[in-house]
Amino acid sequence: MGLLISFAALFLSVVLLQLGGGGIGPLDAISGLEIGFTKAEVGLLGSAHFFGFFIGCWWAPRVMGTVGHSRAFSAFVAIGTIGIIAHMLVINPWAWAGFRVMSGFCIAGCYTIIEAWLQAKVTNETRGRAMGVYRVVDILGSLGAQLFIGVLEPGSYVSYNLLALICCAALLPLTLTRAEQPETPAAPRLRPRLAWDRSPLAAAGVVVSGLTAAAFRMVGPIYGVEVGLSVDQIALFLAAFVLGGALSQYPTGWLADKFDRRWVLIWISGFAIVACAATVALATGGSGAVMLGAGLFGFATFPIYSVSAAHAHDFADSSERVELSAALMFLYAVGAIASPYITSGLIENYGPGAMFIFISVAHVVLIVFGLLRMRARPTQRDRTAYVYAPRTSFMIGRLLRRSRDDS
Repeated sequence: MGLLISFAALFLSVVLLQLGGGGIGPLDAISGLEIGFTKAEVGLLGSAHFFGFFIGCWWAPRVMGTVGHSRAFSAFVAIGTIGIIAHMLVINPWAWAGFRVMSGFCIAGCYTIIEAWLQAKVTNETRGRAMGVYRVVDILGSLGAQLFIGVLEPGSYVSYNLLALICCAALLPLTLTRAEQPETPAAPRLRPRLAWDRSPLAAAGVVVSGLTAAAFRMVGPIYGVEVGLSVDQIALFLAAFVLGGALSQYPTGWLADKFDRRWVLIWISGFAIVACAATVALATGGSGAVMLGAGLFGFATFPIYSVSAAHAHDFADSSERVELSAALMFLYAVGAIASPYITSGLIENYGPGAMFIFISVAHVVLIVFGLLRMRARPTQRDRTAYVYAPRTSFMIGRLLRRSRDDS
């Protein structure tokens, strides 16, 4: 019973973090446009979030090792709450970028602690169920965060205050649980070159995944405004993207386990290009058509990270899994940091469709690179299982290692 209560506290904290911290991205984009920020300045906020996210992933294990899980979690939530609530005190894009670094830092730090705690508490008997519930909770929390934007007024102190309160509430489940804090795991070494050494195609795939997902989640609201969506419709637009991605996991996993993963990655990228074209074409077909395009785009692009990660782990041994997962996360962050600022500038200069042209070009490059890599060496006959890999922290590799090894 104590173990179940401990898991429930962790999962409730995940939901609250997603609602509070995950909602700040689209709210900032809509509020920034309403206040008068340029589209490039709004894109800068998304890039700042992922910059803070990367710093948090790297630094959180060290903070956790110094002060313990609960104190570190409290510190990260406090930093994120300050970053959210300070938005309406200083109306300036550079100040907001600094606040978004704080919120990204908070999300990464809190996920690191939650996943370290979860890793210490699961057993061989409970690991599968715990990870299944964790993935579902993470996706539902993300979906709820996008829908939540529909009831928040852009540029309002009340809206930011509400998100700050929810983020602050994430403290309660984890800090009040009576379950004993686990020992602090050693921080994984960050060796970005390891991902390239094991699979150049997988390394390229996670960079493209970062470019794609960050562009849509951080700059998607700008696209929605440009094509005439209202605030509540933008919430549905972003939620359709997340829902489409969630629905794609099972069929993609089946394909990735049955066929050569390089071909699966190439065909998914081709589908992503088709989805980009369809999304742009459907922009003039009314709000329902725009939602359909977002869902199709999410369905096509969401699994790219997990397929790339599975392909990389096919060429790694068990002792490398944690560091390889951290290296893949680093490369994802590189793409995610660059993408929002670039795509927002493209929209400002060339119109809303330019975002999807940029994403399509990235996937064309991935397809060409994949075809070249198929000529360089054969794929592995003995493969790890396809695993949906959340992009949450460097610690996720510890949770997923046994799932890959057991295959």
